[in-house]
Amino acid sequence: MSVNTFGHVLRFTTWGESHGPALGAVVDGCPPGLEIDEGMIQPFLDARRPGQSRFTTQRQEPDQVRILSGTFEGRTTGTPISLMIENVDQRSKDYSEVAKAYRPGHADYAYDAKYGLRDYRGGGRSSARETAARVAAGGVARLVIPEVAITAYVSELGGDAIDRRAMDPGEIANNAFFCPDAAAAKRWEKLVDEARKAGSSLGAVVECVATGVPAGWGAPLYGKLDADLAAAMMSINAVKGVEIGDGFAAARLTGEQNADPMRPGNDGRPHFLANHAGGIAGGIATGQPIVMRIAFKPTSSILTPVETITRQGEASEIFTKGRHDPCVGIRGVPVVEAMMAFVLADHKLLHRAQCG
Repeated sequence: MSVNTFGHVLRFTTWGESHGPALGAVVDGCPPGLEIDEGMIQPFLDARRPGQSRFTTQRQEPDQVRILSGTFEGRTTGTPISLMIENVDQRSKDYSEVAKAYRPGHADYAYDAKYGLRDYRGGGRSSARETAARVAAGGVARLVIPEVAITAYVSELGGDAIDRRAMDPGEIANNAFFCPDAAAAKRWEKLVDEARKAGSSLGAVVECVATGVPAGWGAPLYGKLDADLAAAMMSINAVKGVEIGDGFAAARLTGEQNADPMRPGNDGRPHFLANHAGGIAGGIATGQPIVMRIAFKPTSSILTPVETITRQGEASEIFTKGRHDPCVGIRGVPVVEAMMAFVLADHKLLHRAQCG
């Protein structure tokens, strides 16, 4: 069984491969009557687009989205919205060695073990190129949740973290790293340059904050908002860890330290004195900001030779030619935002279906 669809009431199915003629997504369950056009989705794809700096892959893809269905006179109709993004800069010849041997850390062997064949050209469906379709789908999801603001940024790269006292949200758009700390962004230039020149790669941590989420979205037990968010983030290529709120740090606190004390608020709602829970308790939003951290491993496709085996099981070495991100976590920022938007939009519709 191949699972290519995500969501409950609001769902998207992605299609296409890294080196195919195009890729895209079909979004189903979107409410009718929402204003929509390509220009409302394109800015999110532009943020993810490759080749915009020396710190990302130099594959030149315009990533222009086309809406093929599901709209009429600039509004959603309630029918499936089909989104297409053409691939225009494939270089399949770069993967001739990958056809013979597996890249350690990549999905090459796992796909072969499951299906008995694999698309070695850029990894096919296992390529991070698939995330362009998610970002387009996330652009549609944002139309469903205009009350919510979502901001993601890189909080750590190559083991070097930002100084939270120096955080400035206005800096995120001013550098190639989606970094809210200008000094850290300057340090990261050197780190990524050194890794790229050495034929290596670096990991990163992306932090994502959603504000304006009303209390009540989510459900207990098997429909938890945090469970769906974790699943969404873990489905992104190269993600190996997810934290919500204090995450693993909560295990090192006492009960009173980890509590989020409440006092009476001026609007009849509680005023929270802390947010260790990351805006979710019992699987349901509390009305506080939802805070997540997502760990991206270093890019598996590197120029440094690594021990491996061939498809025939013979010992070998491989280095991956071609154009690859020296730190895949950088362009993961728009993808994280898109998946956050989609889960929140889905849970808004689930909440409305049950509670009106």
